[in-house]
Amino acid sequence: MIGGAYRHCTGAHCKSIGLSHCLIDPRRAFGNPERFPHVDQLIQAWPQEALPQIKLGRSTCVALLTHDPKIDDPAIEYVLETPVFYIGALGSKKTHESRRLRLLADGISEQKIARIHAPIGLGPWAETPEEIALSIMAQIVAVRWGSPHK
Repeated sequence: MIGGAYRHCTGAHCKSIGLSHCLIDPRRAFGNPERFPHVDQLIQAWPQEALPQIKLGRSTCVALLTHDPKIDDPAIEYVLETPVFYIGALGSKKTHESRRLRLLADGISEQKIARIHAPIGLGPWAETPEEIALSIMAQIVAVRWGSPHK
């Protein structure tokens, strides 16, 4: 998970479906042990510095939850070059369109950008942080077992 603003999307959700939970956030106010006491790994660094420290393989999913292009865009560009099975990004359709245009301007292909699940989660009905977290985890499970659920 990139970004600790949504602390309800915690290690408990990940552990319940057999995933370990690594949180990356350079913002100490959001990504810290007090807010996330149960994460398996906490890295307080920018994604472009932190992601190379982690093995990102076919069993890895990445959720970008900051709403901040300075944090999300470098992370997305990095993970698009890896075989992770899931990349999800928080934000509205309008936010994702802006993100898509920035990524295209940075030379990322439409084919790679199409790997991003955005808006993240199964649907627009989730309102509370807990519901958003559940929606994200449900989408991760669906994609993990072969459903595109975009």
